[in-house]
Amino acid sequence: MATQTFRHVSYLWDETRAAELAGDEVGLLVYRSNLLGADLRLTNYGGGNTSCKAWAKDPLTGQAVEVMWVKGSGGDLGTMKRNGLAALYLERLRSLKNVYRGLEHEDEMVELFNHCIFDLNSKAPSIDTPLHGFLPFKHIDHLHPDAAIAIAAAKDGASITRELFGGAVGWVGWQRPGFDLGLKLLACLEENAAKGIALRGIMLGSHGLFTWGDSAYGSYVNTLEVVETCAEFLEKNEGKRRAVFGGANARLVKPPESARRQKAAALAPVLRGFCSSQNRMVGHFSDDEKVLQFINSNDLEKLAPMGTSCPDHFLRTKIAPLVLDLKPDEDLTDVPKIREHLLPAFDTYRKMYAEYYAACKHPNSPPMRDPNPVVILWPGVGMFTFARDKQTARVAAEFYTNAINVMRGAEAVSEYTSLPRQEAFNIEYWLLEEAKLQRMPKPKPLSGRVALVTGSSGGIGKAIAQKFAEEGACVVLNDVNEARLAEVREEFRNTFGKDNVAAVSLDVADSQSVASAFQAACLAFGGVDIVVNNAGISISKPLTEHTEADWDRQFDILVKGQFLVSQKGVEVMRQQGFGGDIINIVSKNALVAGPNNAAYGSAKAAQLHLTRLLAAELGPDKIRVNAVNPDAVIAGSNIWAGGWAEGRAKAYGVTVEDLPAFYAKRTLLGEIILPEDIANACFAFAGGLLKKSTGNVLNVDGGVATAFVR
Repeated sequence: MATQTFRHVSYLWDETRAAELAGDEVGLLVYRSNLLGADLRLTNYGGGNTSCKAWAKDPLTGQAVEVMWVKGSGGDLGTMKRNGLAALYLERLRSLKNVYRGLEHEDEMVELFNHCIFDLNSKAPSIDTPLHGFLPFKHIDHLHPDAAIAIAAAKDGASITRELFGGAVGWVGWQRPGFDLGLKLLACLEENAAKGIALRGIMLGSHGLFTWGDSAYGSYVNTLEVVETCAEFLEKNEGKRRAVFGGANARLVKPPESARRQKAAALAPVLRGFCSSQNRMVGHFSDDEKVLQFINSNDLEKLAPMGTSCPDHFLRTKIAPLVLDLKPDEDLTDVPKIREHLLPAFDTYRKMYAEYYAACKHPNSPPMRDPNPVVILWPGVGMFTFARDKQTARVAAEFYTNAINVMRGAEAVSEYTSLPRQEAFNIEYWLLEEAKLQRMPKPKPLSGRVALVTGSSGGIGKAIAQKFAEEGACVVLNDVNEARLAEVREEFRNTFGKDNVAAVSLDVADSQSVASAFQAACLAFGGVDIVVNNAGISISKPLTEHTEADWDRQFDILVKGQFLVSQKGVEVMRQQGFGGDIINIVSKNALVAGPNNAAYGSAKAAQLHLTRLLAAELGPDKIRVNAVNPDAVIAGSNIWAGGWAEGRAKAYGVTVEDLPAFYAKRTLLGEIILPEDIANACFAFAGGLLKKSTGNVLNVDGGVATAFVR
């Protein structure tokens, strides 16, 4: 088995790994699927499906039966495991042809797939199951490669396919995936066989590619070879017909990356506010070179309104993108003016979507969904995508980038065609898709929210960020200690996924550092909803031993830092226009006098009063400002390092080891306070139950009577 050489796709087959799976057809299917899913030029996240057919022992009869294993509904090839497959009796599946009542009734066949299940623990079969079942091949790949779809979406894609492969790849015109399309694939195969043509694959008009083989390896290589041939054809012919996107077709020169990203960060919260008019959305920004070539081209005006062709692309990107009427160097400092300028474009888009729904709906169509755009293009700057969570927004961007590749290829060799509006609607509002949406788990309390927690690489800050992430929020981790921040970032990404975590170095006492942190948050997620001022430092000394530098450092980090971070956070929240939360981690020391604590206690008192001042000022903006007053949270805290613990122990005449017990003993509840206790208090403010509370102080100190607010 010689290693293959490809230029446009990745050959990843490892003979040693494959040898370990010899004789395990299902294991080889999973292995092949993961390799195919690892190359975004072959298929995107959640796109495509693969299958294999093999003999197995029937658990009821003990007889050998032929079983088909196929990627289950909602899975992803790149990460799929055995439990992501559906296993069906092949004979039973094929016998469903006997009860099929025709195209108008094909959706009812999906429930009948359940009567064909071989492994009761397997994943639910997808709508594409019969497309694999009716074809006779042992191993089948159904993918959505950009290079193949570019030909499938071309005006004369059928003739290009025939000439390119000498008739060895068949053609089936556009049809919605389902039972009937499976029958058409079989008919295409049989019609060509009757002519003496042995097909190696079938191109689906506007949709994708089916390829196969008698072994996992044979199917894998056949798939790569067919896609490679398509990609080489596009490369060879690009520019021959006409310039596409780049070169002579460009109408804008892209600004430098730093300028693009600065503009994108400034506008993202405004766009997020518009896109969240019905449901809170999270954003993603891309200025990928392929995206820039498209949005800066003369083709943008023609192609963008056409929308996408492949159903997988369309489901995630909506009927068409919104193209902004803004110059790349637009002055964004006057936010109300920018909002006023953009409002008509969003109103027009929403009206267009409502008209599209009204014109295409069926008597049993689900209610109209959110009419706001998913994809927003800013010529010269980049692409924004907005969705209910970060992963969905990122995937939408990936799929629209795929659509751009398809448009480019189709225009290079022919003329791009998109799905007709009615067909697009039938996909978007397909009752089977609606049922899938209804089965999705209920959103967590902080889903769609973005939280920036200062000092979040340890102690209280880390616990708050972790609690918010557990409850569905995207979190922006930050700290001045970059090594510690990097460690916590990896920990969070491993636990909550890379999409939900961003990290940026932040010195809260430096206004430029604060501005950079919020810019990073806006680029990563589109804005910020929750700001937690947690970063702190404590210096415990008698008054006469306190230095001016000690005093300044305490006030710079605690008071100035809270001021600067809140100021920038409010700026972003106002741009979004739907309010938010500022939560200040203060201390019982803001209310209680203690020895050797002049600078820290004074700074905490200033923090608490600043909380009240901002609550009074920001109410009209629906921005809630509240404080949490902890006491003696020792576990994992940086505050207790650097001599603070020794200073407090000395002040109270106990040992450092006895401090936790000492603090607990003096409380009404006799409890040791942990970082997660403070995190729970912050969640109480931000989680929705206290959404009409502002200017409040929540004590989490085990009960220190002298710290009672009233």
